[in-house]
Amino acid sequence: MYDVLILGAGPAGLGAAVYAARAGISFAVIDQSPISGGQVLNTYEVDNYLGLMGETGGGLSDKFREHADKLGTEFITDEVKSVEDLGDKKAVHGYERDYEARALILATGATHSKLAIPGEDRLSGMGVSYCATCDGAFFKNRVAAVVGGGDVAVEDAIFLSKLCRKVYLIHRRDTLRAVNSLQEQLFAKENIEIIWDSEVTEICGTNTVEKIMVYNKKNQQTSELDVNGIFIAVGIVPNTELFRGLVEMDERGYIKAGEDCITSGRGIYAAGDIRLKPMRQIITAVADGANAVNAAQNHLLKI
Repeated sequence: MYDVLILGAGPAGLGAAVYAARAGISFAVIDQSPISGGQVLNTYEVDNYLGLMGETGGGLSDKFREHADKLGTEFITDEVKSVEDLGDKKAVHGYERDYEARALILATGATHSKLAIPGEDRLSGMGVSYCATCDGAFFKNRVAAVVGGGDVAVEDAIFLSKLCRKVYLIHRRDTLRAVNSLQEQLFAKENIEIIWDSEVTEICGTNTVEKIMVYNKKNQQTSELDVNGIFIAVGIVPNTELFRGLVEMDERGYIKAGEDCITSGRGIYAAGDIRLKPMRQIITAVADGANAVNAAQNHLLKI
């Protein structure tokens, strides 16, 4: 029986581990991968984490894990198949064995929807990105493409237009789904070109993105587009399917929890990208981990 079990070893889970270790409570981190870091591992370079400018995603993940290891964190490699709330006891059922704790911190992260096209995985972090605010600065005065037509895609295109020489917004339909206020800002940008009724079919390049293949559905023709980077904004899916019925979520599957990370389930906390919040970054995920431990400590004092 642990005081706290942390599910997930990304920035939120590792942040929680550091604070749990310093709090002196009994805890363990469960993750299906023996390599910690979550989505950070897929980021080529991190330029916006305080004090570690220019760090690689893998390097930052290693530092996070090293910090947790030095504090004596117990890491368990197992895939969780179900979670039960038994009141003052929580049961986590893994494929290897079962675990029990008085409190749970859910930090399983989210997965960016992919285009599933040639070159996407191979060049991920080498010009293929799923986060404009994370990686946009690397494309200053260069040419970038954004794929998507919703709020996030339009926001990304507007953000990148302030950095890039040229931005293409590629959308598979002839109208955008983004709110009108964002569309008005988009149309006012002279360095943004919208490519309607089109889909990216391949991302090309040797070591970095060099060009993309774009198929126009109306004229059924494929053309090449020279770009230095491509930002894919076609959705993000929180990894919360295991927790349906356990805690309250919104219609997209994000767990409802405030800055204190307290969910609708007593003794259950949500940290990182699975939490319903406006900004999902490495630094906010680490902060969630700290807040979740603080809330869990207060809970433990009452049981």
